[in-house]
Formats: sequence, structure tokens, C-alpha cells
Amino acid sequence: MTRIKESTLGETAFQKLIGHNKEVMEAWIKLGDIFEKDGLLSAELKEQVRRTLAQHNGCEYCKAKGKPEVHKFTEKISVAVGFAEVFTKERGEIPDSSFKILKDYFSDAEISELCAFITFTAAQQHFGAIMKLQPVSVHN
Repeated sequence: MTRIKESTLGETAFQKLIGHNKEVMEAWIKLGDIFEKDGLLSAELKEQVRRTLAQHNGCEYCKAKGKPEVHKFTEKISVAVGFAEVFTKERGEIPDSSFKILKDYFSDAEISELCAFITFTAAQQHFGAIMKLQPVSVHN
């Protein structure tokens, strides 16, 4: 059970928890929608990064969406996922050597998108963990 009651706003359990502030919820959804699409980075790369982060950030709702799909990894996805792993372990104290590796595979603009995506996604997952957001039960 979540720590607070869901609001009447939003479509998902996450949105209903953040929906106590309509303006925040709407902006959050809009940014999430932007990140979900192909941008400078592919939607697939970002999904594998999201799945990786979910395994470390304590949100059961986020973990339930699946583990990283290693069979879909390209070299670029592997580097992005590795960077996400460093982020979770170092808590923002990213060594310069990690950025050096990123720069071998990504442009500055792509690195900016990756870092923005990682921090936004981590924030969502930490929010879910704090609120004890649970996976939706599937009834047959």
C-alpha cells in the first residue's frame, strides 16, 4: 500500500500519486513523454537504461516492468547502461574516466540527453520507492 492516498488526477498509479499537484503532474508527464520518444538517443537505448536504473533505485513498480534485455544491447547501449550503473553506484560523483568513455561513443548533445534522462528517471524511481508504489496486480 502506498504511503499516501492517490489523487483523482492522472491515469497511472504513479501519476495519481504525483497528481496532488496538477501543474507538477502535467509537467512531469510532458517531460516523460519527450524522453520516451526517439531523440538524439533512441527510445530503445533509453528503455534499457531505465530498466537498469530500476534494479537499483528501490521502486518495486519500476522493477516490475522488467530487467535489462541484454540480447537487445548494441555497443552504444552497453556503454550507456554501464554509465547508468556507475551513476547508481557513485551517486553523482562520476569519475572523469567515465565521461572519457562516453565521449568515445556519444556527442556532447547525446551525453547531455543521457545525463538528463538518467537523473529524471532516477527521480521518478526514487519517488516511487519513497511512496512504496507497488506493481499493478494482474488478475486472470
